[in-house]
Amino acid sequence: MDVTAKTKFARMSPSKARDLTARIKGLPVSEALSITEFSNRKAANLIGKTLKSAIANAEHNNDLDTEKLRVKSAVIDGGPKMSRYWARARGMVRKISKPMCHITIVLTDESGAPSRAEKAAAKKASA
Repeated sequence: MDVTAKTKFARMSPSKARDLTARIKGLPVSEALSITEFSNRKAANLIGKTLKSAIANAEHNNDLDTEKLRVKSAVIDGGPKMSRYWARARGMVRKISKPMCHITIVLTDESGAPSRAEKAAAKKASA
């Protein structure tokens, strides 16, 4: 069963968060939480909050066991941009764009495809 959590209008550039979501895809939630907790980036804090929300949704709404949960997908979509202006010389202005993003995390309790960690362990065992 899939469980979803979303954070909308997060004040962060989507490109600065996408590399972290690529690292947590396919991992068990305990490993994904440890990655977000020990990273000192702003994206890690926001993704960690969304991940904890998805775990709480799975426990409370669907009565799922958190030890069996795995990150099925983590997506960062672009949101609207706030436009601000900065006064420049001779009465001109410079436009400042402040981007936002939407964070979507989907957890699943099915162990369909093996994670990267399991693939690496299997590769080591065969070598």
